[in-house]
Amino acid sequence: MKSSQKIAAREKHEALPEGQYRFGDPVVLICSIGFILLFIGLSLFDLEGVAEAISAGFAWTARTLGSYFQILLLLTFFIALGLTATPAASARIGGTRTPELSTFKWVSIIMCTLLAGGGVFFAAGEPVYHFLVTPPAFDTEPGTAQAIAPALAQSFMHWGFLAWAILGSLTAIVLAHAHYDKGQPLQPRTLLYPVFGEKVMKGKLGGVVDALCVIAVVAGTVGPIGFLATQVSFGLHELFGVTNDYTTQLSVLVVLGIVYVTSAVTGIDKGIQIMSRFNVFLALAVAAVIFIFGPTLFMVNAFTQGFGQYLTSFFAMSTMTAQSAPDWWMQWWTVFFFAWFLGYGPLMAIFVARISKGRTIRQMILTVAVLAPVATAIWFTLLGGAGIFYQFTGVIDLTDALNNFQFDVATLTVAQALPGGTAMAVAILTLTTIFVATTGDSMSYAIAVVSAGHDDPSPLVRAFWGISMALMAAILLYMGAGQISALQQFIVITAIPVSLVLLPSLWTGPQAAFAMARAQGITSQRPAILPADEAGER
Repeated sequence: MKSSQKIAAREKHEALPEGQYRFGDPVVLICSIGFILLFIGLSLFDLEGVAEAISAGFAWTARTLGSYFQILLLLTFFIALGLTATPAASARIGGTRTPELSTFKWVSIIMCTLLAGGGVFFAAGEPVYHFLVTPPAFDTEPGTAQAIAPALAQSFMHWGFLAWAILGSLTAIVLAHAHYDKGQPLQPRTLLYPVFGEKVMKGKLGGVVDALCVIAVVAGTVGPIGFLATQVSFGLHELFGVTNDYTTQLSVLVVLGIVYVTSAVTGIDKGIQIMSRFNVFLALAVAAVIFIFGPTLFMVNAFTQGFGQYLTSFFAMSTMTAQSAPDWWMQWWTVFFFAWFLGYGPLMAIFVARISKGRTIRQMILTVAVLAPVATAIWFTLLGGAGIFYQFTGVIDLTDALNNFQFDVATLTVAQALPGGTAMAVAILTLTTIFVATTGDSMSYAIAVVSAGHDDPSPLVRAFWGISMALMAAILLYMGAGQISALQQFIVITAIPVSLVLLPSLWTGPQAAFAMARAQGITSQRPAILPADEAGER
């Protein structure tokens, strides 16, 4: 048996250290489950009151703290990028030269479990929206040829370098060093250990920190799950005449829940990995059809100009504030997306650290913060760029739908206009469903890891969280899609405490990287003990 397998087997069967739980930290469970019950209970009691209260908090947060969120994302990206140029970036996660996952499997999981659910949902409609409503960083005439590049550039900004970097760069380094080298748990509280020490690791403060991060992810994940049900139900109605009602939406939720709960229960090595690989192959097939049989030259030119515009206008877009842009635009676009990604930050970093054992810090940062954003930009160009082409040439008209933020309508309309018509629409609906499922399974797994305090949580705990999110989506859909929107707005509010959890990684991330490099003999200090596989190689 290989040394890594022996270690994994020993860790699985030995007693759990203090502060780790087989079925979940009581503080995390009470706070997070309490939030779910409270939100549902208050919604049943006063539906409009809950929506109005969240809307007010959402508006205040976006207006007051929007610039802080933007600066945090900017610093995270540039510090992480700078770190890749140092010798410390050659240090390997977990101190082993043998990655647990092949490169293709590793990249597939990253692409399918981070921004996948939301990115696919917005890919067709967002570029068209910015084509019809010029973003405040630009002054082009909407709906004209000159508006194409800025529209794509603004979409690339929202789903690009900054969004991905906050999810798995500096924070993932801190967690990887703490977990693999120091034996600390894969929990958000570990990010605050350099600041608060053992107080945050063993006290109730740590439980509250973890619970806040879990709540943010629940709020951010239930939204895509619920909206997917409405999107698929609408698609089935338009394509096959199936009744578009709550029964159909509930049926979609049941199927989706079964898929991603099964995937989460079987774990990273089985369900999550298999579903991610299948989704990548399906996405590549859909992309190839769109590229070959769609408006190919238009999309190539649009991507080239759009990405160039993204780079040249990067700071203008990323530092846009409410003083230079309409309040509503900042709230519903840049600040909303950035706060959404911040809310996901700690748990996504846990997942990245968990699957990146054996990878170098440089590989991890460049894959998450550079390669993935470029791939996302290409996908947005294929779907959104094609949507712009069909809108520009009069094949479709999404003006009314996008003015009402009906992105499910936009996705299906663009899909039907693509080569293959109905077949392409079915393929994209299937792709969207599986992308949301991969987000659901990875987050169910990550929440279970946080709750248990170790990376081998009980399958029952994984299933519990997956089922809980599906049930919450079902209940809120029954109340009306407005409550799904209210819950998703809530993630902007939860981004306030979560951002404070992420903040120390700006300096502890580089410190952890250099500590790993010293321990592995990459910098001045030689390691006292080498892992068996590295000792054999040297």
